Amino acid sequence: MKHQMRFLLIMAVFIGLMLTGLSPGTARAQVSDQPDTPFKLATFEASGMIRIGMEVQNKLMDLNGANAYVTKQLGLHIVSIPDEMRTLIERYGAISNRMYQIANYMGAENRLADKNLGFVFDPERVSFKAPIKYPYNLLAAAANYKSHAEEMSGPPSGGGGQSGQGGPPGGWGGPRGGFAAVEVDVDNEDPHFFAKSPRSSIIDPGAPFYIPKDINIDWEAELAIIIGKPGLNLTLENAHDYVFGYSIIYDVSRRGGTGRRPANRMFPGVNWFRGKSSDRAAPFGPYIVPKEFIKHDNLKIMTRVNGVTKQNGNTMDMIYDEAHLIRFLTSVLTLYPGDVIATGTPDGVGRARNPPEYLKPGDVVEIEIEGIGILRTPMEAAP
Repeated sequence: MKHQMRFLLIMAVFIGLMLTGLSPGTARAQVSDQPDTPFKLATFEASGMIRIGMEVQNKLMDLNGANAYVTKQLGLHIVSIPDEMRTLIERYGAISNRMYQIANYMGAENRLADKNLGFVFDPERVSFKAPIKYPYNLLAAAANYKSHAEEMSGPPSGGGGQSGQGGPPGGWGGPRGGFAAVEVDVDNEDPHFFAKSPRSSIIDPGAPFYIPKDINIDWEAELAIIIGKPGLNLTLENAHDYVFGYSIIYDVSRRGGTGRRPANRMFPGVNWFRGKSSDRAAPFGPYIVPKEFIKHDNLKIMTRVNGVTKQNGNTMDMIYDEAHLIRFLTSVLTLYPGDVIATGTPDGVGRARNPPEYLKPGDVVEIEIEGIGILRTPMEAAP
């Protein structure tokens, strides 16, 4: 009888603790570890520190600070979250449930409005950095929107930059592009790619691009695919499994100009390196949206120059979709976590306008992609 009374007393205490939410082991059940609350990720500087941020409900949290706070509040086991984006992407499979818990807990009951939380920042008052510094690979698809291919098609004049005059991307001459916009068999024809140097080309949101004297600089808004795990020889069926998320890339393009020297006459084709891989020619960010929170194949994509809309497209209009792009790239090389694929630009670029329009010092380019954010790049004269 004595043992029965003791057992009943223990059970009563245990049930009471459960009802008040104080029992060990029940804290984890108080908040879901599933992707119920959408979030974005960023790299930013605040109070002199570079931080990894999680944006929830228009508030930006220092992810490590938020992790420590939520762990303590809920009595969770300790999970270490990397303070560098590429490493975070590499470990996402192991830490995503904790990140979901953070977003779900902080996004509930107006908790982010608490002004005493030192790890919560106003996104308007921080300095955003490129989300990943630096990916191993930055690879870009050329003419991957039919509308853009059509606006840029045409016979070259002075191809490869021999004439020193206009032409995208620093070698396409004539009134438009120097290639044929044709119907493509995406299953049996490979996409066209070029590479940009991550270390030399990537710059932060808000950082200026310096326009060289007498060089024509154009705008190109692009959805960026962020790779989540190593992949080689991927298929159309499994390509999306290797994606981490999506961001914004500005593919700054040189379109010739009188300040360019002629190219080597042995190579009369397009000089992609000069046109696409110049210094600072890949503004990147500000956010990465994990793939579970966004429908990547139906997003509005826009470019504004000084507030005037120049490009207004949708990612559904790509010629090669995500799976075809990744299948091709991984047939050539291994993609690694944090690698960036720029997926092409819609129509409306400056070179295709009549007359052509190019950027000048003092201009501000804004690229906005639905569900991701706005990437701003001011233009300045080269020092």
